[in-house]
Amino acid sequence: MEGVNSVAIRRGKILLIAGILLVLIDQVIKILVKSYIPIGEQIDVFSWFKLCHVENMGMAYGVKFGGMVGKVFLSVLRIVLVAILVRWMWKLLKRGTPANPDAEPVSMGVLVGLMLITAGAVGNIVDSLYNGTFLLGSVVDMFQFPLFNWPDWVPLLGGRLFFEPVFNFADSCVTVGAFYLIIFHFRFFSKESK
Repeated sequence: MEGVNSVAIRRGKILLIAGILLVLIDQVIKILVKSYIPIGEQIDVFSWFKLCHVENMGMAYGVKFGGMVGKVFLSVLRIVLVAILVRWMWKLLKRGTPANPDAEPVSMGVLVGLMLITAGAVGNIVDSLYNGTFLLGSVVDMFQFPLFNWPDWVPLLGGRLFFEPVFNFADSCVTVGAFYLIIFHFRFFSKESK
């Protein structure tokens, strides 16, 4: 059983290091964008990829709600959700160890997906805590992929960009983690809900 416990500890360390690395990458990208691209400006890397500097007061992909009260609520909600995710990942890591020998161990894939979501949320929390007034700070967004314009004859979308939102590395971590879990680990969550 001691070997099982050391496996859980090693997996936990790998997840922690990977999560910290993702948050650092996110913060370095945001610092570089703030240092070299003026707010509201953009650099056309390719016709389908732009680097921008947008100060986002809302959620991922520029979604906003509720003014200042909504911003504080969103910041607090992010912090609470990260605490819940960290606690849940800790419980999942302990499955199959001497602390929880009856539970079946969880695949590393599930933990990686949860770590991606957690790291992305932490990256945006850091911005909202320190990029302006405490809990009211903006989140720096920089990536835009305007792949093509919808043809004018398409109802409601005609003439608009196919993918207009500007987002950041942390948003990508959350999105990739969520889709990864939905696509590859749906069975785990359906089993957990039972």
